[in-house]
Amino acid sequence: MSNELVERYIAAWNETDADARAKAVAEVWTEDATYTDPLAEVSGHAGLAALIEGAQGMFPGFVFSPGEVYDAHHDIARFTWHLGPAGEEPVVVGFDVVQLAADGRIARVLGFLDKVPAA
Repeated sequence: MSNELVERYIAAWNETDADARAKAVAEVWTEDATYTDPLAEVSGHAGLAALIEGAQGMFPGFVFSPGEVYDAHHDIARFTWHLGPAGEEPVVVGFDVVQLAADGRIARVLGFLDKVPAA
């Protein structure tokens, strides 16, 4: 997995247009990809697009950005990401571990939330 794929992954999470988001999801994830974090467990392009739309609804106006950590070996990568108002301290910080398919797209995401807003 390259930094370029991380950038495309983050861009998909920031895409607010439904059609463009569906296209971005199809380019980044395999058709049968799974995503699991403490708040969600989804599979497939429709599930991923709905998850992204839901996250955007929970945090309107916030943007995802790459974090400081990136590491990869074989077909596995891990990286951190931030979510918050553009240019400001992140409100949410996460850590994702992804497994790539043979075609270079993401087949599986295991997400962790390191910082979340107080309830």
